Amino acid sequence: MTVLFLTPALANDIYIEQIGDTLDLDIIQDGSGNAIGGAAAPVSLSGDLMTFDIIQTGDSNVIAATINGDSYKGTWAFTGDYNTVDLLCDSTGTAGGGNCEAVTLNITTTGDDNTYKFYIGENSDASGSTVAFTVTGDDNVIDADIDGVAANITVDITNTLPTNTTAITSANDASLTTSNGGNIVDLDISGGTSGHTVDLDLTGSANVVTITQSGVSDKTVVLDTNTNGSVIDITQQD
Repeated sequence: MTVLFLTPALANDIYIEQIGDTLDLDIIQDGSGNAIGGAAAPVSLSGDLMTFDIIQTGDSNVIAATINGDSYKGTWAFTGDYNTVDLLCDSTGTAGGGNCEAVTLNITTTGDDNTYKFYIGENSDASGSTVAFTVTGDDNVIDADIDGVAANITVDITNTLPTNTTAITSANDASLTTSNGGNIVDLDISGGTSGHTVDLDLTGSANVVTITQSGVSDKTVVLDTNTNGSVIDITQQD
């Protein structure tokens, strides 16, 4: 087990409770107001072949994570502004033997008021999942609920210098709100036996995108758009 965390500035907080197996944890924080976990919800890692990578630089970033294991990997990188991340993975799994299963996670952002929530394998094993978010700027919000088998999600949002500064709220989840021309991307993927794929590339502003996939057959959504003020709702189910 290798653990590295660096907090050169004041006001950074790290709370970790960890149990067993081959954890390789790297945490680097630089700036003020950053936190990994919180007083009420500290980071709790359990076991299996886990790698946990986080880099935060500046501003009021907050991460609260609960992971139980099964081949989890990481790489989270943030640069600035008001990022908030809430990951569960599989909070209901037994200590040291959770059922996230082979999750590969790669989240990157540059700045502004981003809000991320990803729950992976909370209702069923997320075997084979690969999740990647790349967010550049402004007031983006991403909410992902990933269950099932072989889910593969890639989201790339740019949205700097928005042309639409309307405050928007997701019709499916009132807790997902954004302003300053931000986008809301709400992904809910569950079930499946051989694969899910969502590939979203969105450049515009003030858009609400909801993609829901369920059932046992393969599902594929590829969406490449440069739009403003749109409501996109895609549902795939058996």
